[in-house]
Amino acid sequence: MRHGNVVHLFSKGQTMKIYKDIYEFAASAGAFEGYVYQGGKADASYLPRWVDHLVERYQKLPREVQEEIQPQCDGTLGRAIRSLVPVLGDNNDVIQRLRVLVKGELPSSPDDFSR
Repeated sequence: MRHGNVVHLFSKGQTMKIYKDIYEFAASAGAFEGYVYQGGKADASYLPRWVDHLVERYQKLPREVQEEIQPQCDGTLGRAIRSLVPVLGDNNDVIQRLRVLVKGELPSSPDDFSR
């Protein structure tokens, strides 16, 4: 996100909250990707609640912020999806809820960092 745009879109107090919201979403998304990487030893019982929190945090971000971070979100959560599909299956509820957050194409694999 470009700092200049945020300052023009939001007041100072709103800007500080948006930075916090972006950080919390990004930290959770990155931790999620690492937790499920290549199926790992992830405890599937944690996944539904974690995904619910990711969706909730993403939806609370202003549309302008969502648009700005979408390519990175597509990469991070797309790689997580690629890690989970072999374990959970493509039609699993967790996978379907994660796909709502990915607007572009999925990365080719959990190791695709080309974006």
